[in-house]
Amino acid sequence: MLKFSIFDHLDNSGAPLGTFFEERLRLVEAIERGGFAGYHLAEHHSTPLGLAASPSVFLAAAIQRTRTLRLGPLVYVLPLYHPLRVYEEICMLDHMSGGRLMVGVGRGGALVEHERYGIDPTNASPLYHEAFAVLMRAFESDVVNFEGKFFTFKDYVVQAKPAQRPHPPLWYGAPSPDAIAWAVPKSINVVSLGPADRARAISDRYRNDWRALGRDDAALPHIGITRHVVVAETDAEARRIADNAYATWRQSMDWLWRHAGQDFSLKGIYPQSFAELAAIGHGVAGSAATVRDYMSKLEREAGVNYVLCQMVFGDMSFADATHSIDLFAKDVMPAFR
Repeated sequence: MLKFSIFDHLDNSGAPLGTFFEERLRLVEAIERGGFAGYHLAEHHSTPLGLAASPSVFLAAAIQRTRTLRLGPLVYVLPLYHPLRVYEEICMLDHMSGGRLMVGVGRGGALVEHERYGIDPTNASPLYHEAFAVLMRAFESDVVNFEGKFFTFKDYVVQAKPAQRPHPPLWYGAPSPDAIAWAVPKSINVVSLGPADRARAISDRYRNDWRALGRDDAALPHIGITRHVVVAETDAEARRIADNAYATWRQSMDWLWRHAGQDFSLKGIYPQSFAELAAIGHGVAGSAATVRDYMSKLEREAGVNYVLCQMVFGDMSFADATHSIDLFAKDVMPAFR
């Protein structure tokens, strides 16, 4: 069974910030009504690509507007966090949500953002691994004693545990098959972006390693992929909405790289126009029938069991985004149940 969720950069739409956040929260309500499996939000800094610089703050509001939807960051950029502080936030959010939190963790894909936070990009990976180790220690122990290169803690007494034990479901962005080897023993959900053949290699590796551990396929974690998706009554109308909104989103996507005078590292995955994006299979805009066909093909080619649909982006209007989400829930998702 293929599951569908929403992935959201919360990129700048041009609306006043208060209006922007309120409309996004109303969209989260629509996502829950539609029966999506989850809502994942990105974390970005010093760029119009992400206006929810503190995922925990936005999630605290979204939790109060929903009752059943699973939701969480994808990802907490751990090199930018005090690991015990983010542990405490995770515990709070998991209890506030009644155990609906998902926790994505990662180094962060845009090292140009780390530089603006005063983080040496060469330290990003070791910082991530050390922060992750501290986070896991806090989930597993009642007292944290830790001595590393970047963090040292002595007799930190853990006062709270999350509602989901030993921790909420973990998510990780997998850039290659080799990158997920550590994820399988820990049952970590993974997501990739870009080509379907790379997602297939990641999916095959995950499934093979999972079976090699003697684990049941029925308990297989989520193996996901992100795609831009717009649904309307006709292909032409969906393409019109997607073309306009994607142009604004794409400007936000590489804004900080252009500002820094650096080459944009993801231009092969996110080309300049939505037409180019659709041509390489990284997005779809069409009627429900067109989108159903696309998802069936994606499931076969990529081998994924979870699709993170980016359905609100750029300057797409609230009405168009809501209508697209509603159509997807009503006329696309039932075909995959």
